[in-house]
Amino acid sequence: MLSVTILGNNSAVPAHNRHPTAQVLQTLEHTFLIDCGEGTQMQMNAYKIRRSKINHIFISHLHGDHYFGLIGLLTSLGLNHRNNELHIFSPKPLKEIIDLQLKAANIILPYSLNFHVLENEEIIYEDKKISVECFKVLHRIECWGFLFREKKNLRKIDAGKIKKYNIPSSWYESLHEGKDFITDKNEVIKNELLTMAVTPPKSYAYCADTGYFEPIVTKIKGVDLLYHEATYLHALEEKATSRFHSTTKQAAMIAKIAGAKKLLIGHFSSMYENLDEFKIEACETFENTEIAEEGTCYMI
Repeated sequence: MLSVTILGNNSAVPAHNRHPTAQVLQTLEHTFLIDCGEGTQMQMNAYKIRRSKINHIFISHLHGDHYFGLIGLLTSLGLNHRNNELHIFSPKPLKEIIDLQLKAANIILPYSLNFHVLENEEIIYEDKKISVECFKVLHRIECWGFLFREKKNLRKIDAGKIKKYNIPSSWYESLHEGKDFITDKNEVIKNELLTMAVTPPKSYAYCADTGYFEPIVTKIKGVDLLYHEATYLHALEEKATSRFHSTTKQAAMIAKIAGAKKLLIGHFSSMYENLDEFKIEACETFENTEIAEEGTCYMI
């Protein structure tokens, strides 16, 4: 199970009751924070996100609307007596920035803060349930996207069949992994007879600030939910290109080429108060598109 809660969907300047970029991706085991624009803590309060549950933060790039809320969050965690370690994945200069801010304020955090530098397109975090991979996008400065992918779910044991075939408990783990059962007489009982399939693993791709950049398609192929910035309506395609941003139709084209199942668009320019046209334009190219609405939790 994956779910994404949008905390901020605007671009650089907060406007029209919209906030700079921040999202929370939740699984049964994790609460991942993706970018941390100004006002992220207030949005967490508003939408009942428990900041104490966050152990991993992913910062796509060092434009302020994607990380200016981070130092406030880190110090608040300290004031709330956090003691478990926190991991931050980001471009290299972020550690120097945070260290300087903490030093200037003479703050010593009561928890361990671990920085992981994004350098190569690779898996940057994984456990038994999920992996996180980073990939490069096209922006004015170094900028990264993130792919969250559940690992293959274990098969569910059919209790009735286990009893029928007298399967010992020592085989349960192997059956969960999809292996066949072999009897003492070397007879093979197929795994499909003893177990049931479960929900296929889900995936979420976060494409941070980026111009139209088809090379990312190979990284996000077939993703269940794709977030892609759409800063401008398509009439301003030239402006979008010059500023290394995307339009509605460009975001939708990436989703279409990648074979994504669903598209969320966000990072809207403050020049637009009403966002209705964004969805209309994107749906012309990729029908299953939604606006990334602040406070909305999207189940994957």
